[in-house]
Amino acid sequence: MNHTAGYIKLIEEKLIYDNPLSNEEDIKGFILEGKARISFENNTMCLKNELDHGMGQQANYVLWCPEEFPENIKITWEFKPITDEGLCILFFGASGNGGKDLFDPSLSKRTGEYPQYHSGDMDAFHISYFRRKEPDERSFHTCNLRKSRGFHLVAQGADPIPGANDCNDFYRMEVRKYSRNIRFSINGLEIFEFDDDGILFGELIRGGKIGFRQLAPLTAEYRNFKVYALC
Repeated sequence: MNHTAGYIKLIEEKLIYDNPLSNEEDIKGFILEGKARISFENNTMCLKNELDHGMGQQANYVLWCPEEFPENIKITWEFKPITDEGLCILFFGASGNGGKDLFDPSLSKRTGEYPQYHSGDMDAFHISYFRRKEPDERSFHTCNLRKSRGFHLVAQGADPIPGANDCNDFYRMEVRKYSRNIRFSINGLEIFEFDDDGILFGELIRGGKIGFRQLAPLTAEYRNFKVYALC
């Protein structure tokens, strides 16, 4: 009997990066674009804007892990909002246009202002979650997946995270990027899925950097940042 038709290849996970984000030494070598107050209490990394949020985009920032990650990965981290107003983003598969390293000196300087990241000289996917900055975001909570260069909204799903006052624990965030497929979940609940054809929104995004972006005036905590290779 031929079992080939019923064969399903199992995807194996191999832990390739493990960072508890528990103290200042854990982010040694990380690259901050923009200005932020980064502190560590209770073995967690706490991010808060340094510049007054009245400065708009200039008060926002991105904290990059310096590692280069492969194309097929699972990213996990734990997140807890301390205040409500603001927004969080995870960049992944980030590189300079034309396959350059994200920190190639020929690329334009980035200082945390959003257009530099979605319509500048870098390519990436980014997921915005805990979107509580604008009135429409606070009244209807969603998580968005965008592909850049460009401001392409390619997937969207409901955000199950409540207001900060009702968050009594960390939330388990997970992104899976395997071949053309991307999935995002919170506490094991799938929020959205996207299959990239490599045509409609530009060429396929391969490997690259991972970065955490936060919008003023949000204060939030992060811990247990891990990356697995999928094969």
